[in-house]
Amino acid sequence: MTNPIIARFQLGYESFQLAVDLCLPGSGVTVLFGHSGSGKTTLLRCIAGLQRTPNGFLQINGEVWQDSENGIFLPTHKRSLGYVFQEANLFPHLTVAGNLRFGLKRSGRSLSTDLTHILELLGIAHLSERMPDRLSGGERQRVAIARALALNPQILLMDEPLAALDFKRKQEILPFLSQLHRELHIPVLYVTHSQQEVAQLADHLVVMDEGRALASGPLSETLSRLDMPLAQDRDASTVWQVKVAGHEAAYHLTHVAFAGGTISLPSFAAEIGTPLRIQIYARDVSITLQEPAATSILNVLPATITGIADDDSGHSVVGLLVGEQPLLAHITRKSASLLGLRVGMQVFAQIKGTSILN
Repeated sequence: MTNPIIARFQLGYESFQLAVDLCLPGSGVTVLFGHSGSGKTTLLRCIAGLQRTPNGFLQINGEVWQDSENGIFLPTHKRSLGYVFQEANLFPHLTVAGNLRFGLKRSGRSLSTDLTHILELLGIAHLSERMPDRLSGGERQRVAIARALALNPQILLMDEPLAALDFKRKQEILPFLSQLHRELHIPVLYVTHSQQEVAQLADHLVVMDEGRALASGPLSETLSRLDMPLAQDRDASTVWQVKVAGHEAAYHLTHVAFAGGTISLPSFAAEIGTPLRIQIYARDVSITLQEPAATSILNVLPATITGIADDDSGHSVVGLLVGEQPLLAHITRKSASLLGLRVGMQVFAQIKGTSILN
């Protein structure tokens, strides 16, 4: 079992206060999510040692990097971390290989099999002799990620690495990040305000607002919390981890299993047992009290209502539990009233659509 990341920081400016006390997983991707000015980047800079706080404690992989009470503060260059910024910031006079060698020289390492594998995962092994001005924005950012990983860090910090890219370039790089996510054996702290990136990359989610962590927990649980603004958002969704259970070629369907049942998706090529991540938008979920005898919706699943929250625009957010998976449904408040929905009620959730994330 990996050691958790313990991060406690208090920092005050005239108009901003950071006050967090977090225990985060020592593996996988933790996403720090929130609007601009919520404290995401400040927290990341504290972890990197770029922002020194008078009152802070940080432990990574069992090592204490900061302990204000005992006068411990490890400077950034002595912290075993990789940092990826919004801009790639490659050295323009060095080739891709030269940029990577610079990072390796700093770490005192030679080119390793692991790094060669990372270059292949990031799809940049063939770009080694290219100059930065001959790379696309997505390629430059992938090189920046590889350079950070060349240091063989204990943790990778990523500060909105896709923010400077247009939609096309973001779609180009997200699959590489997803693949890297599955292959990396170090924790990643990833800052974003994009719900798409949250859904596609996060294992653990921290919701930030005004310098505080409103919530911190596993992705599916945190997304489905009715007291969080994410659940009220028009693009509110839940993310399920599933495995391919079978294919129904005659109807061009693929069946996937989750903790508590199976659902059908449009057919795609994947071996039985392949793990996947799917996203279900709350607006694509409806509720019925009885299992419909005839419906065009294939995915009708028994569910239990776990919570109901009304907004100020005539809508209700209904929290559901399907097997062991949380699910959200956005319906009108009138529909909730006519159905007599209440917590604990057994209902059926109709899922009209899903998106395969990776």
